[in-house]
Amino acid sequence: MSMPANSYIGRHAELYDLFYAEKPYADEAAFVHRCIQAQKPGAKRLLELACGTGTHSLLMEKFGYKIVATDYSADMLTRAGEKGRAANSAVDFRQQDMCALDVPERPFDVVVCLFDSIGYVATNENILRVLKDVHRHLADDGIFLFEFWHGGAMLKSYDPVRVRRFQTPHGKIERISETRVDYAAQLCYVTYTINELNADGSYQTLREKQVNRFFLVQEMSLFLWQSGLTPVKWFSGFSENEHIDAETWHIVAIARKGTAK
Repeated sequence: MSMPANSYIGRHAELYDLFYAEKPYADEAAFVHRCIQAQKPGAKRLLELACGTGTHSLLMEKFGYKIVATDYSADMLTRAGEKGRAANSAVDFRQQDMCALDVPERPFDVVVCLFDSIGYVATNENILRVLKDVHRHLADDGIFLFEFWHGGAMLKSYDPVRVRRFQTPHGKIERISETRVDYAAQLCYVTYTINELNADGSYQTLREKQVNRFFLVQEMSLFLWQSGLTPVKWFSGFSENEHIDAETWHIVAIARKGTAK
């Protein structure tokens, strides 16, 4: 099973940066950089999985990394390429399914996979496939830094329906997220409905369905060990806080190819 073929396609991909305009990308990139330099000082070659519209990679490049950034969605990569050209960036954006990862320039000092994207592959089989390929793409003593949805917070506090509204120069946009949880499979089925009311009175609606998985720390730890990766750190989000509880929605994890230091 690959990631859903309809994840962030067409107009949804075009609107992605609007929907996440308030995400603190710069702070997150700085935190990732600090973690990398603490765990593998001098690391330079970086591979990003599920890079989306490229914001994290474009910011990480400013710290001196040479980056190959991959994503499943051609439409997201189109936007990433536009942003890269506008910034005169050397980030190499490529279309790749992380379930069939094969980047010839391997090995890399660091592999990153942010914004809970590891959960899109959904099944145990695919998780192990991805992590074993991460292992294959890492240099000895290289590190894997990734973010995932935490099951503790998801099961306790998820919103079945969430509505957000945005004002643009061209009109108004409403994004409705409806979530259904499969507890046994640890999957969230999310239906996005996007309504656009344009200034000229025209109106359009699109819908997209996505599937994402949530995890517990010990479960993810086992996946890492089974893939030849050694867990090193578990952070509550992009912070130095290592206390994980039911209010921790996102976990940022670090694992190493080889033994922990």
